[in-house]
Amino acid sequence: MMIDLHTHTFLSDGVLIPSELVRRAQVKGYRAIAITDHVDASNVEILVPQLVHVCQRLNDQGKVMVVPGVEVTHVPPKDLAAVVASARAAGAQLVVVHGETTVEPVAPGTNHQALKLEIDILAHPGLITREEAALAAKRGIALELSARRGHSLSNGHVARMAQETGATLVLNTDAHEPEDLLTMAEARRVALGAGLSAREVERIYANAKRLVERVSGVRKKS
Repeated sequence: MMIDLHTHTFLSDGVLIPSELVRRAQVKGYRAIAITDHVDASNVEILVPQLVHVCQRLNDQGKVMVVPGVEVTHVPPKDLAAVVASARAAGAQLVVVHGETTVEPVAPGTNHQALKLEIDILAHPGLITREEAALAAKRGIALELSARRGHSLSNGHVARMAQETGATLVLNTDAHEPEDLLTMAEARRVALGAGLSAREVERIYANAKRLVERVSGVRKKS
């Protein structure tokens, strides 16, 4: 069953309300989904409590595990620590940082700074360096293979850097619209297209499962 740790709703720049996103994920055969709407200093303290509340209500339905998270997006590297800390303090259980994708003007140095912080996933990190991938491996931060058009252009490079350094990989949709959600079979094809073996593809799913279980444990204790 699919696990997707990077999606968006109309609370940022997606088109679906959270309940419809989760319902569509259920129909696609999802086991778990994280809602990670975009935040910076302007909205993090407003948006996160909303997501925590709605995810709790959706989890009460018991169909798909829903994780409240954020994607810290286009924040200057020097300000990343403060926004990440604010997201955690507000209740975000999964923190993703918008990496240096090759198709958007993300500030240079974002990847490196983000990997020094208490985050869970560096999303679509573009032409990440071997040194940065090694830092991700050392700190237990997952690097994302992206199914999103444009962001996926560097998947092969990201996969190779992870293979060389032992960094953890996850595969996410970065869904903004209904058609962005994937079945497990579709997600496997994206990973295979990045040059991974069938065994490595299965490992990606196991990585996501462990991350969800860790977050779920945090939720039960809170």
